[in-house]
Amino acid sequence: MNRSVIMPLMFGLVGAGALAWLGAWQLQRLDAKQAVLSEIEARMLEVPVDLPLNPSQERDRYLPVAVAGKFDGQEIHVLASSKRYGAGHRVIGVFLVGERRILVDRGFVAPEAKNTSRPAKNVAITGNLHWPDEIDSYTPKPDLAANIWFARDVAALARALNTEPVLIVARSYTGDDIRPYPVSTAAIPNNHLGYAITWFLLALVWLGMTGMLAWRIKRRT
Repeated sequence: MNRSVIMPLMFGLVGAGALAWLGAWQLQRLDAKQAVLSEIEARMLEVPVDLPLNPSQERDRYLPVAVAGKFDGQEIHVLASSKRYGAGHRVIGVFLVGERRILVDRGFVAPEAKNTSRPAKNVAITGNLHWPDEIDSYTPKPDLAANIWFARDVAALARALNTEPVLIVARSYTGDDIRPYPVSTAAIPNNHLGYAITWFLLALVWLGMTGMLAWRIKRRT
């Protein structure tokens, strides 16, 4: 073999091997992420329990709960979108469970139903405890005059409505026509397959470029 080809060829093979290794690593991460998502989905659908006295974000995230109580009529509207219904709002209401005041994500309403009167009423709710991770440096501040928020910040919502920093996202409940918008794993990023494909394609391109370079060097010499 022409000596002038050996170094570029070795460099190309090492680079392609590194890219292929990154692709294989992403496939391993994909398997791990799918296992985590399956575990979360199984937890979401467990038999609902009573609302814990002091819910913990680390221990009780996605915990299914069943509560009975009363909406007191106070609510905040969080801008949202649904694949089925388009743009609209999540309705976050104050829910009274005995002496406790908590937050309930009642579900999704279309823009024209945002300001519909929803009087206080007794309901039974099944849902999941949730602490959504929706805040970043680009999240706008709430439009308090229009009662429109742009993310479900549990701590901020609790301060605004004078409740415990506890949010139940309703899966089903009686006595209301708001469409429940339950917790799902769809919002949890899982891009490892796309990353793996990208790395493998880059490895193929790298090999192709290496072959082309070797051919040009050999032809020139």
